[in-house]
Amino acid sequence: MSTTPLPELVEELLDGCRPVPIVSAGVAVLRQPALPYDGQLSDDQLDRLLGAMRETMHNAPGVGLAAPQIGVPLRIAVIEDPAEVASEVREARGRVPQPYRVLVNPSYEPLGDARAAFFEGCLSVPGWQAVVSRPERVRLRGQDETGRAVDEEFTGWPARIVQHETDHLDGVLYVDLAETRSLSSAQAVADHWSQPTPTAAARALGFPLPGNHGPHGREGTQGTP
Repeated sequence: MSTTPLPELVEELLDGCRPVPIVSAGVAVLRQPALPYDGQLSDDQLDRLLGAMRETMHNAPGVGLAAPQIGVPLRIAVIEDPAEVASEVREARGRVPQPYRVLVNPSYEPLGDARAAFFEGCLSVPGWQAVVSRPERVRLRGQDETGRAVDEEFTGWPARIVQHETDHLDGVLYVDLAETRSLSSAQAVADHWSQPTPTAAARALGFPLPGNHGPHGREGTQGTP
């Protein structure tokens, strides 16, 4: 982890090119637990950092971005998903719009036993996707950017987003949790596996899917948190 004081590190980042470059897998900051945020930055710095993170997320484009993905080792993430997808995809994947919001010091726990296996991508692992089985419902605790406590339930695709971003803050990438035989280039997914669920991909590539019993009977989705 960088020895540069966090305020200096953030200021250097914000003084650089925009959108801020995204760190790719293989850099240590993505593999180390991020530091809990407890006011290390001024209000102005935090506000500008969040603005830069949102800009970078939009530019990528993605539906979530964790601070370590731009080299800042703090437990902060932003999410936003317009969910502009076809109705059959929305139904199969439980993908509903999520407004922009900030997650500070988030943690999650599964609610129930239902799991959903979806194709997943990551802005820090560009060009690849793989199927990851995750809890269908989670309880998320943490704070927002003002310090207000957050304690909410998420289901479907929004649950996947908050899990993916929180995992980043623990030094975990989606590939650590993925079915390795499902690993596919983004082009292969677009050409062959863009169906609402990964059932066909599982049969062709030879990887298992969990028995899903959630409200959508889901077996898969694609996206890039």
